[in-house]
Amino acid sequence: MSGFWAGKRVLVTGGTGFLGQAVCRLLNQAEPALLAAPSSADYDLRSTTDTQRLLADIQPDAVIHLAARVGGIGANQERPADLYLHNLLMGTNVIEQCRLAQTDRLVVVGTICSYPKYTKVPFSEDSLWTGYPEETNAPYGVAKLAQLVQLQANREQYGQQGIYLMPTNLYGPGDKFHPSASHVIPALIKKCVDAIEAGQDSIEVWGTGTASREFLYVDDAAKGILLAAEHYRGAEPVNLGANQEIAVKELVEDVAEVTGFTGRIEWNSSRPDGQPRRCVDPSRAKRLFGFEASTPFAEGLRRTYEWYLANRQEAESRGLSNTAR
Repeated sequence: MSGFWAGKRVLVTGGTGFLGQAVCRLLNQAEPALLAAPSSADYDLRSTTDTQRLLADIQPDAVIHLAARVGGIGANQERPADLYLHNLLMGTNVIEQCRLAQTDRLVVVGTICSYPKYTKVPFSEDSLWTGYPEETNAPYGVAKLAQLVQLQANREQYGQQGIYLMPTNLYGPGDKFHPSASHVIPALIKKCVDAIEAGQDSIEVWGTGTASREFLYVDDAAKGILLAAEHYRGAEPVNLGANQEIAVKELVEDVAEVTGFTGRIEWNSSRPDGQPRRCVDPSRAKRLFGFEASTPFAEGLRRTYEWYLANRQEAESRGLSNTAR
């Protein structure tokens, strides 16, 4: 890493979460003057007063806003109002308080759940406003997209130079494996491991398997975020992706292979597939700040599985909370 972070006071909201921990690990190597990653128990970012107090206490030179209330399809269906309101409030407060404090660097991490349900694949940043998000993702996706609007409006009116990044689906060691909050990879790993241990000869998987996804290893995402913070100051949103699309059916087969599950896969087509296809165009990130993902999917999946086996109690205890995806 360059010497950009040396001497800087850095605040990472959501720094105790999955992505936040990866960002903080990488930042620690850069030896900033201060790295603050308080939890939601210390400062409730849904509160304007708490967010103002946080900025006053830390006085950061750079803020990386990762704090979010997130979950998989199940959580999206059960708590859509919470996901909308809590994410909207957190993002609004952080952006506004950074503007008032004249924070030099602000990175806001959004989500590809903001993309329209039907749009050309791979997703280009220019297609964000061409349609409405997939229904189960919409409350969360719209709340995060509002933060892009706020950043661009503030840039035009006040000159605030915050940037907005959209990582594709993340995975890796440290992910959430609790059923209330897990995304597809940790959910599948847990299903397979549980089935093996219980002697079951089949697992049930939601949907039809025809949908596709793209997965970005969490350490690669962290690298992209820090590269953007250092080198990018523009107004346009930027995707962070791995440039690899995989069908959910193939993903399930890969997870079964890495976990050693040899039973039947039973598809529950009464459950939603979610967005039909999901894969982003990563060319803007490469052009603007030199980011390219480097972790092969098979290697990242193996590391995730091995971490889960070694840390099952921690992995399964992490439920729906104010931490980054």
